Amino acid sequence: MNLRRKIFVMYGLILLVPSLILGGITMGVVVRSFHENYVATVDESIKQTAINVDYSKKSYDLLAIRTATDSELIARLGREYADMTQIIDTVDYLDRNFMLTSKYLPGIIDFRIYHTNDTLVEDGRLLWRPQHRLLSGLDEWDWYEKTMASSTLLFWSTAPEHPGRIVLTSKILNSAGEPLGMVYILLDYNVVFGNLLKHPFAEDGSLYIVDDEKRILATTEQDKIGRRVLASGWPEGDDGIEGRRSGEIDKEDPAAAAVYDLTGTKQLVTLEPLTSGWYVVALTQMKYMDGRSITLLALIAGTAILLLVLSMFLITTIINNVVRRIRRLGHRMYDLSRGEFDVTIRNKVQDELGDLELMFNSMSERLGGLVEDIRTSSLLEREQAFKAMQAQINPHFIYNSLSLLRWRALDAQDEEQVRIIDALSTFYRQTLNNQVAVIPIREELEHVKAYLEVQQLRYPERVRLEWDIEEQVLSLYTLKTLLQPIVENCYAHGAITRRGDGAIRIAVWRNGDSVAMSVVDNGQGIAPEVLAALEAGTYLGSGNGFGTANIRERLALYFGEEAALKLDSEAGDWTRATIRFPACTEPPIIRRRG
Repeated sequence: MNLRRKIFVMYGLILLVPSLILGGITMGVVVRSFHENYVATVDESIKQTAINVDYSKKSYDLLAIRTATDSELIARLGREYADMTQIIDTVDYLDRNFMLTSKYLPGIIDFRIYHTNDTLVEDGRLLWRPQHRLLSGLDEWDWYEKTMASSTLLFWSTAPEHPGRIVLTSKILNSAGEPLGMVYILLDYNVVFGNLLKHPFAEDGSLYIVDDEKRILATTEQDKIGRRVLASGWPEGDDGIEGRRSGEIDKEDPAAAAVYDLTGTKQLVTLEPLTSGWYVVALTQMKYMDGRSITLLALIAGTAILLLVLSMFLITTIINNVVRRIRRLGHRMYDLSRGEFDVTIRNKVQDELGDLELMFNSMSERLGGLVEDIRTSSLLEREQAFKAMQAQINPHFIYNSLSLLRWRALDAQDEEQVRIIDALSTFYRQTLNNQVAVIPIREELEHVKAYLEVQQLRYPERVRLEWDIEEQVLSLYTLKTLLQPIVENCYAHGAITRRGDGAIRIAVWRNGDSVAMSVVDNGQGIAPEVLAALEAGTYLGSGNGFGTANIRERLALYFGEEAALKLDSEAGDWTRATIRFPACTEPPIIRRRG
């Protein structure tokens, strides 16, 4: 019996018991669903109100901030005035630029710019100096000093004894952060927020706009304006809390201020934060929802019968889904067994099969990573081997070079000694630098020239050098010590110094997307059988295959099949070595091998 049949048999045996329980469960689910839908509707209404409040607040904030940060206004408030002409000019500037500003948005009752510059007047229109007089129910000077002492640049507050008005202030600071004055805007409560809070939830609730100090700025019940709200869900210094928090919390200490306590109410309390740190607090009546819940319970009986039919469809779908996922997992395991380590299974369900799929994906990823680590280790091992090989300096060459330096040093000083020292310095600088494997062609040619400079001084006038280098290839990249071993073979194996007319010709040119390097000498050449063994990579003679095996391996490691080393020779007459590789404007890197 397969898995599908087993599940169907088990389902049939236990069908009666779940059916009896299903009615009660459905009842609870439906009632809870209606409750959640009702709460979601309330939340959406509150969120929309919060968006409108936020937009309205930001409009007035922007007006206050733009005024307070006007560079010309800051400069004029911080200026020392010596005569009345300058003062009149400043007053005219403010009238021209800010008189219309006070009309930009609806609901602005009064628009003032306060300052404490003793050399600037108070014109009673836009320019004011704080004094001991009443301003919106407060002593003007006390209000000014208290607001300036706060750490907040932008501040909203209610107007005492004027519940229908709201005060918005913004500090004016100079470039050093020193206070110069303040923008004062008196707003009409009904125009700014009143229309947004009318008739919430079809008269079955209340809305409150609360500032960052938890005080009510606007509400459908204006007698509560200015009170501090106690409610559940206030953040405690955490900007990442969820937008809505509701339920029972412990009462806070109301201190000495008037407090509107919502922690003990049986109504639904919802907090919706604004981007500015304010909150929209909503109280929603639950009587409507309770009445609807009783009506819905009568529909449960019919729903239970329908659910029995739907349950059969559901169990069939689940079984098919499980079987399909198991088969898919089997197919992916087969792919993995064939070496395809990048196979994964898309996991959308968090269950036992989902855990198995996640473990399979993790196993596949780790296997792929291990294989990649092995490949990388192999490449690094080869690179280290090449670096070690580069570090091996021909002892015989060093001995002859040092002997020549010593002989020249004992003799009378001349320019040839300087040439030898410079050539050796250039040669060893490249040869002994094992940290770099790729260099520009220009540096590789300098390395070869340094080597030939020493050889020319060892064998004066025995070998003629010819160069044919295209200027455009000098900035392209090649592998380090690619040409020098080939040139060395001209001396070591070609016996070029034994001829009376020895010559070496070195050419580098660009051919389309490739770079070609050629070294030709008229030495003793290579025997045909040795040349064939070198081309086949089977040469076992002395000298490690004239260094050609190392060059071919490095070319393959960095350029793959796009690079090649070709040897041509006529025994007793000449030898030509030609290297081709892609033209690289950026340093090539080691390639992965399949």
